[in-house]
Amino acid sequence: MVPLGIIGGLSPVPVAITAFVGNAITVVLLVVFVDKVKKWRASKTGRETESKRSKRAKRLFDRYGLPGLALIGPFFVGSHLSALAAMSFGSDRKRVTAWMLFSVGVWTLVMAVAAGAGISYFMPNVDNGPLTDMFKNS
Repeated sequence: MVPLGIIGGLSPVPVAITAFVGNAITVVLLVVFVDKVKKWRASKTGRETESKRSKRAKRLFDRYGLPGLALIGPFFVGSHLSALAAMSFGSDRKRVTAWMLFSVGVWTLVMAVAAGAGISYFMPNVDNGPLTDMFKNS
């Protein structure tokens, strides 16, 4: 949504901040909700203890897979599905939240800079943004 706001003529900084806050809130809510559902389900099924193998797999995923999923996943499937996948793989809620917030921040910054640079490069004579100018002329 950052590129659309910038193309629409809005200032990149407020657009980026608004996009980050909106995504951050929904990602955190999703992670907390999935964590609560997992705990509720574990209490119903009585599976609160993990085997050595599953603990080791979880530790390896947290160390190597979670950062990759958090940073690359939003490009392919979005930050919300990446957070859901990380939680379903058994990662810790705090680690998923930290990595996903970092990822959302990085992707927001990348999109804001790319959209701002693209608009100023490809449309140097447009002051308010192409969408704003288009609607003014209509």
